[in-house]
Amino acid sequence: MYLRPDEVARVLEKAGFTMDVVTQKAYGYRRGDNYVYVNREARMGRTALVIHPALKERSNSLAEPASEIKTCDHYEQFPLYLAGDAQQHYGIPHGFSSRMALERFLNGLFGEAHPQMSHG
Repeated sequence: MYLRPDEVARVLEKAGFTMDVVTQKAYGYRRGDNYVYVNREARMGRTALVIHPALKERSNSLAEPASEIKTCDHYEQFPLYLAGDAQQHYGIPHGFSSRMALERFLNGLFGEAHPQMSHG
């Protein structure tokens, strides 16, 4: 059983990521220079988190990807998948069975979140 896309989105927000794009297929999240997508089509959650392909090597030591790549025309922050005919962008999909596993993965890949302290 994997975390559903909405659950993955909540963990990302808790980790300091901010949603900046919403499409029918994906939520785009940014934290500093880092960008990830939540695959809204991943009903079962197996490919709910999609990371930038440049992070593939680093992420392999943290978690096994759900598949080699995930292509989608909505992943505009990611590179184009040149092997395909259509204008598809691609990333590396991951699924997580618990919030803790996802938090560990995010911390390992992007470092701890430093929430902005509001003085008001």
